[in-house]
Amino acid sequence: MRGTRHFLHGVLVLGACSALSPHGLTAQSSEEIQEVTAMLERHIENLRHQIDGINRRIDDIMFFHRVGDIAEIDMVQFTGPPRRYEPNPTAQGAGNPLRIRAYVFIPKNLDRSKKQPLIVYPHGGVHSNFSTGTTNRLREMLEQGYTVVAPEYRGSTGYGGGFYRTIDYGGLEIEDTYAARNFMLENYSFLDESRVGIVGWSHGGLHALMNIFEHPDAYAVAYAGVPVSDLIARMGYKTQGYRDLYSVEYHIGKTAYEDVEEYRRRSPSWNTHKYDGTPLLIHTNTNDADVNVLEVERLIQALKAEGKSGFQYKIYQDEPGGHGFNRMDTLAAKESRREIWRFLAPILRPDNPVG
Repeated sequence: MRGTRHFLHGVLVLGACSALSPHGLTAQSSEEIQEVTAMLERHIENLRHQIDGINRRIDDIMFFHRVGDIAEIDMVQFTGPPRRYEPNPTAQGAGNPLRIRAYVFIPKNLDRSKKQPLIVYPHGGVHSNFSTGTTNRLREMLEQGYTVVAPEYRGSTGYGGGFYRTIDYGGLEIEDTYAARNFMLENYSFLDESRVGIVGWSHGGLHALMNIFEHPDAYAVAYAGVPVSDLIARMGYKTQGYRDLYSVEYHIGKTAYEDVEEYRRRSPSWNTHKYDGTPLLIHTNTNDADVNVLEVERLIQALKAEGKSGFQYKIYQDEPGGHGFNRMDTLAAKESRREIWRFLAPILRPDNPVG
């Protein structure tokens, strides 16, 4: 109630000040407007994080509704590296490993008397979370016999403003996803460390790529769908509002113009020299309105220029659905996903592979 009263008071003060004519504004009233505007912006941000938290809890319930018939579902906690940006480095607890959450889905009919494969499934989005929009793919994985871990890496939504501001896009968040993989192998004895795959779309595709580049011995196979691949190019064709997300102090903190090397360090297409031949399938689509096909083409060209082998790719031509073309429920989308499952199966060997 206290926050609501302050919010309403701010609205009244701002309304009274803005009702004045330009000639009637005093220095004091101008300062009041700035102060109240800042207060309202903070309040709106807090409301947004509260709504994100509510939406995440709804997703928690919906996961049980949509895949609870075939899966045991849990949310686990572990730690990733300390945050990169520490607003108060001398505060109590500063520098501690960051606490990360992840969804775990285990097929109910899984034979745990023998070793089984694991899929690490990072979500997409600059700021997003693992939502029930993923359940068509998730259900297909579970039906084949895959255990799935979906890390809510730093910057994910639904966990409050503090966690939101720990984002490290293309940086330490990659290590959070890797930490999820390690947590699963340490805590679930039936999982086979030699049969771990990583699958992701969009920014999740960047996670898949950077994980096999940075940790080549950790994964047996990877899939990257419409992956964010070149942040430098991306900053060029996106809007100023999008670019501003990356240059705030708690994020990268600089524009690509100010520190192009930092953006390069976080881009898969500029790290292809690290690729060691882990079987990799890449999908992209020429009418993608989010990740322009030029990003993925640049990635493919870079892999070829490095003389790399072990990867496959397919460039879909104006496939309906654009950025989400093979995440929908159409026959074409399902067939594209069957290509993915058929690519993974000989390596991960699930109990019930797609034919």
